[in-house]
Amino acid sequence: MPKSVEPVPEDWEPKTRIGRLVKEGKITSIHEIFANNMVVKEPEVIRALVPNLEYEVLEIRFVQKMTDAGRRSKFRALVAVGNRDGLVGVGTGKAKQVPQAIQKALNKALLNIAPVRRGCGSWECGCGTTHSIKIGSRGTWGSVEVYLKPAPRGLGIVAGDTAKVVIELAGVQDVWAIAFGETRTPISFAMATYDALRNTYKIVSKDLWTR
Repeated sequence: MPKSVEPVPEDWEPKTRIGRLVKEGKITSIHEIFANNMVVKEPEVIRALVPNLEYEVLEIRFVQKMTDAGRRSKFRALVAVGNRDGLVGVGTGKAKQVPQAIQKALNKALLNIAPVRRGCGSWECGCGTTHSIKIGSRGTWGSVEVYLKPAPRGLGIVAGDTAKVVIELAGVQDVWAIAFGETRTPISFAMATYDALRNTYKIVSKDLWTR
């Protein structure tokens, strides 16, 4: 179940210029950061600018790494975050304890947050609302390719469980999602879906409708 992201604490002390501008009230919208291609390095900036953020843990896995000192064991968390109104992010994090791994993944997801171009791009609908995506889009990550296509109002999200969570957090209500590759790997599937949503602001490739 999705959980609410805690607001930024009042005693937050920014460490970057963008953080200081946000705390001073000189930057009041996340879209100012997108418009000026600013690089956000503090998750507190996103938490301060975007209210009503929600996150969901998509996967927690026990992983091991062989080093000169022997095996090192950690937990790896995969988290998706969004405001259900056109913003979404996905991130991963590793730590020796599950809560710390989730917090690291959440912070990375906040730093990766990106806008999604929503609209009614389906020729079957034409209602003019923002229930779907404006144009078709393609995303890749590892061996996974995800194609998103606008869908008519009322269809819902036609996608796998992992992709469905990411799409819902982005605020898209109706969409067709077609996936190729090793979709049983949650990280690749989630990141490819996130990449497709982020690419809704880019030009559609010519091969999008040939698959």
